[in-house]
Amino acid sequence: MLKDITLGQYVPGDSVLHRLDPRTKILLMIAYIVAVFLVKRVEVFFVVILFTVGVTLLSRMKLSYLVKALKPMKLLLPLMFLMNLFLIKTGRLVFEWWIFKIYTDGVKNAVFIVLRLATLVAGTSLLTLTTTPIALTDGLEKLLTPLKIIKFPAHELAMMITIALRFIPTLIEEADKIMKAQLARGADFESGNVLKRAKALVPVLIPLFVNSFRRADELAMAMESRCYHGGDGRTKMRVYAFKLIDLYAVIAVALLIAAVVLLNRFLPTFLP
Repeated sequence: MLKDITLGQYVPGDSVLHRLDPRTKILLMIAYIVAVFLVKRVEVFFVVILFTVGVTLLSRMKLSYLVKALKPMKLLLPLMFLMNLFLIKTGRLVFEWWIFKIYTDGVKNAVFIVLRLATLVAGTSLLTLTTTPIALTDGLEKLLTPLKIIKFPAHELAMMITIALRFIPTLIEEADKIMKAQLARGADFESGNVLKRAKALVPVLIPLFVNSFRRADELAMAMESRCYHGGDGRTKMRVYAFKLIDLYAVIAVALLIAAVVLLNRFLPTFLP
């Protein structure tokens, strides 16, 4: 169901990952994405997967959260796998039936693309799962503060991004309620071809958009009633400071990047 989507959700906790400075987590998440894109061989992905699983266990969250993070991609991942499997026709032929041919390069690229997308989604979901929306706003604003020299609206941009992340679970919950109400009235979202399923979603999308605009209007009125005028002159209830634990986290991600680079170059090739 839609409620299984973890994007934008926050899970309260007191783990090492929860206690990290939000600025550190944002920067390390960018470094993690860089590490994933630095991977050039399928075998090296196992190091990234082990690192992701280890960080998840360190955050004291169940590994099922990683599985839930991949649920929105349950159609995209098989599609990308099949496209790379059958469209790449280089390397040694390993399977042939009718017009379908599978080559070794196709297999490697298919596995490579799926692993890259899966690790990106699973790893980056840990940022929102262990960081409150308020902490994300403060961290983004602090990181973008130097750009204020060129009149860049750092506070406003951070606020918009955080509000968007904050309302993703709310919209998912709202869509789930509307779908259940439509199912109780005899709606069918599963049978039929793609066009029929798309038409069946129209009674869900219209009230969802109406409720979204209503919530946006209520939020704007609430902010105006509290005299919100941007970040000028605002103080912070919590002042963040880098600690020793943040240094350890930086070292861990730096070791991951170093391991990826070294294994790309020196690890023996196991796949043909």
